[in-house]
Amino acid sequence: MPDQTPLSIGEALGQWSLSQEDDRLGYATLDHARAARTGFCEVIYCPGKSDRQIAEIAASLARSSPVMMATRATLSAFEAVRVRLPRAVYHEEARIISWEETPLERTGAVAVVSAGTSDGPVAAEASVSLEIMGNKVTRLNDVGVAGLHRVTSHRELLLSHNAIVVVAGMDGALPAVVAGLIDRPVIATPTSVGYGASFQGLAALLSMLNSCAVGVSVVNIDNGFGAACVASRINHAVVAGRTARS
Repeated sequence: MPDQTPLSIGEALGQWSLSQEDDRLGYATLDHARAARTGFCEVIYCPGKSDRQIAEIAASLARSSPVMMATRATLSAFEAVRVRLPRAVYHEEARIISWEETPLERTGAVAVVSAGTSDGPVAAEASVSLEIMGNKVTRLNDVGVAGLHRVTSHRELLLSHNAIVVVAGMDGALPAVVAGLIDRPVIATPTSVGYGASFQGLAALLSMLNSCAVGVSVVNIDNGFGAACVASRINHAVVAGRTARS
């Protein structure tokens, strides 16, 4: 029988911590149990890390997870990762390195809506992240409010999705418009696209935070990955709820 000796709270937390992390790399403490707690594995944020560090972290994470993802990655970082993980893929527009030994089932439905072509890289980061996290994704590109009919004509399509990521720079008005048309949660994602008074996306961020439409949550400037995380959790919660009721 296993040892059933009572533990103090401190001892239990210590044992739990040891079972969750792997600090063998020295410069990084990896969280191999994150998927069990949060639904998706630890993701590598590449800026500030060397190509060698990114490759070593990726290889270590791949030993305990069927998928691996690195965001804001350069082509040189990808080449380093591919030496360790030959099946890795580089998504150039999204700047994401992915490795999927066993891809997660794509389920539910999330829409990623971008206001303009210049918002494409952030929308791509959201879309690719969502797919790797196991979501079915629909992209709607270049449907900003300068031509309002471009988004209103997609109302029925948007209603068939469980969450909507809306990516916009300039005045950042599109998320409020979308939220005023449908009853789905909208994750507003400001981008740094715009002229001088946009202040590298601050104007769009403040506009989204001050939206008079309800059901809008806001992530940080250019944070397509963060928007994907929110939308993925909503989508998977909806799918799990439907499964439980059936």
